Amino acid sequence: MKALSFDSFTKKIYIKTDLEKMYWAWCTTEGITSWFLSKATYTSHNGKTKAPEDRISAGDDYTWEWHNWDGQEKGKITQANGKDFIEITFANVCKVSVSLKKYGAYVLLTLKQYNIPTDDDSKLNIHYGCSNGWTFWLANLKAYLEHGIVLNETENDLRNEPLAGFEFVNM
Repeated sequence: MKALSFDSFTKKIYIKTDLEKMYWAWCTTEGITSWFLSKATYTSHNGKTKAPEDRISAGDDYTWEWHNWDGQEKGKITQANGKDFIEITFANVCKVSVSLKKYGAYVLLTLKQYNIPTDDDSKLNIHYGCSNGWTFWLANLKAYLEHGIVLNETENDLRNEPLAGFEFVNM
């Protein structure tokens, strides 16, 4: 077994769906805003904004916005194979990869976040914060794809609560 460390983490979940639907949920504006984000914009390498149903491609840029957070996450799609793997830059210094593998009626989703700096601020805000965040968001994706519901908070404004991102489980 590989030892746990602060420079990366892995999250896995089985979701009862097909590969095409799972890939759509990650790789289109329409999909990723259905369970994860309040807004997503993907821009191709030539500067053209992609339509909501268009799939991302390696070299695209992204801007993500969440419910209950005023900031934006900006990065680049470094890999997208069109069926079962994507990789993006994330949190300015990290990478996140999402691998999908079919198991009967289920898809095993494996998310890895890596290249995390190991200073104290990054340990708290990136490793701890993102690890907790991805745990919730992957459960939210399962709820959405298997039951058609989302669990994240969209009606109560949590932006004025200083520790909301660390205390609310459905941020």
